[in-house]
Amino acid sequence: MQQSGRRSMMPPPSESHPRSNLPIPSTVKKQSSRSRMSLAGPAIRAPQLAPPGTNPRQSMARSQNINPLLMSASKQNVGRTPLHNSVRRGSTWGGAGGLAAPSITQAVKDPRPLRDRQYQSKMRQDILGYLQNQLGLEITMSTLTNIQGKDYRAIFNELLLHLDPNHILNQPRFEDEFVPALKAVRYPFAHQIDNKWLAAPASMHSWPSLLGVLHWLVEMCKLRDDYENSEHPTLQRPDKVPEQFDDPWDHAALAFNYFEETYTVWLDLVDDFAESNQALEDRYAKRNNTVQSEVDEQLTRLTDAKSRLKKLEASAPPINKMVRDNGLLKGDSEKFQKILQQYESRKRKLTDSIAIERNELQRELVRLEQLKIEQERLQNIVKVQNLSPEEVLEMNQTHETLSRTLEDLKQKIADTHKTIMALEVSVTNRVSATEEALDLYTNLLSSLELFPPLPEPWNDIDLTLELNPAAANPQQLLIGSDIRKSVKPTLSAVAESKRTDRSNVENERIKVDNELDQLSLECENVEEDVAEVEKKVAALNEQADDLRDAAQQEAQVASAEANRLERDLAAARTAALANGMGVKSRLQALQFDYQEQIAKVSRLKDETVRAIIKNSHEIAMFKEEVSRHLRELREFASTDS
Repeated sequence: MQQSGRRSMMPPPSESHPRSNLPIPSTVKKQSSRSRMSLAGPAIRAPQLAPPGTNPRQSMARSQNINPLLMSASKQNVGRTPLHNSVRRGSTWGGAGGLAAPSITQAVKDPRPLRDRQYQSKMRQDILGYLQNQLGLEITMSTLTNIQGKDYRAIFNELLLHLDPNHILNQPRFEDEFVPALKAVRYPFAHQIDNKWLAAPASMHSWPSLLGVLHWLVEMCKLRDDYENSEHPTLQRPDKVPEQFDDPWDHAALAFNYFEETYTVWLDLVDDFAESNQALEDRYAKRNNTVQSEVDEQLTRLTDAKSRLKKLEASAPPINKMVRDNGLLKGDSEKFQKILQQYESRKRKLTDSIAIERNELQRELVRLEQLKIEQERLQNIVKVQNLSPEEVLEMNQTHETLSRTLEDLKQKIADTHKTIMALEVSVTNRVSATEEALDLYTNLLSSLELFPPLPEPWNDIDLTLELNPAAANPQQLLIGSDIRKSVKPTLSAVAESKRTDRSNVENERIKVDNELDQLSLECENVEEDVAEVEKKVAALNEQADDLRDAAQQEAQVASAEANRLERDLAAARTAALANGMGVKSRLQALQFDYQEQIAKVSRLKDETVRAIIKNSHEIAMFKEEVSRHLRELREFASTDS
């Protein structure tokens, strides 16, 4: 009896029937079975005979993975019919379960200096480091220096299974599986290996080549480890696919995972892939949501950019404002240069005044020295002269009188000096206050743009004033136009002109505000009219929709009735043919009802078409009326502006 459940396409292993590592010839006749055959050709493995009385599903597709590392590490159940849990899958590198060896093998000479001592030492170091650090084997350098057959087989099997975990090593003799295993992993110099070398691997003629085999396997294992840990998209790992992806390899990973899941379900005789389809749709929907959010963000930025562009196009060119500002800055620069020139001239005058005072002080000091010298000379003369007591008394009295007079004069001089100092401080304070007032006056002229040249009719008047504290004549302290006769009347006239201009501007502003209020009121009225018309249009659209729905419902009812009458008519015809002419009257009645229903459906269609045409005409008239109102409003606004 045939079994309806899923069966393995490989015979179960047993002691009496062990699996062979040699590919089965393609000429072996397959036993026919009622199973789904492959849509893309046979699998890349050599065919296996199915046990009789079973109904297995054959593989649907040959493996398309070109990367053998990928096939052996990450996709172990894809591209071939999965075996029973108790049977180990064949190696994806070829061997017993892989591709047969090519019929023609091109002999390639090994370019490595295998017989060089230094190169052998380097290979041993690489092999020892990898076995100890990566595979965790307890091995020493002495083992590789004088290796035994069993040690070589253990190291070879460990490296081979690490490189291809699914490779099957079940031969009792190591010589029977050594070269086929090397060919399975595509060792380029397998044709140069002799199985006799394995009897004494440490011999001089065999050890270099066998050491080269181990070193090549170590290098391939390193490449495989680096590739496995690189997280490269070609690894086809769905869990490593980012949320947002555009790489074709990421798409291929999701597709390959989907094919793997659905293929496994299909092998279980289930044709419903709803769960896999939903998972794939959810994954792409998640990606599309991210893309949609980015698109919305870009659209928002585009809208903002368009609004800014419209504002820039509607406003005046920025170059005009920059030119105007440049002119104002140039004018301010000229005025600032004039103010700097005034301060420089004032500084020079103060420097000259200080120099004059220092010169005067030096002259007074020289005069004081001269007076002291004259006094000493007179005292010496008095000492030398021989005077009588009366003359001495008279001279003393005269000296006392002169001394008192000198003291009085010194006191007067001191008082006069104090008075002069007080006056100088007062004058300095007054000059400082006057300079601050002139600075404020100059700043006001600068802010009011009253530096020369002034506008008409004051273009010949210079309102700038300058203080000259070193002038001896009080009338020459201020340099500039006369304040009472020229400056003050001019400033009064300028103020009156500014007040007049401000009044005119205020009147213009009030007028413009009034016009804007009127336009706003008219716009509100137009908006109210538009809202009313929109409400009417909405009501008309609702009526049209109701009419359309009613017409459709009636048409559906009429169509259903017509279909029923047609069925009744067909039944009546059948009955008439079966029972004779006794039901002819019933048939005619049904035909009349059918004609009436057809006429009713045609009438409803005509009414629906007329209602749609009427509503469309009313909508067109409404649009034309709104357009006319908007044109009148635009013309009115352009006329007022």
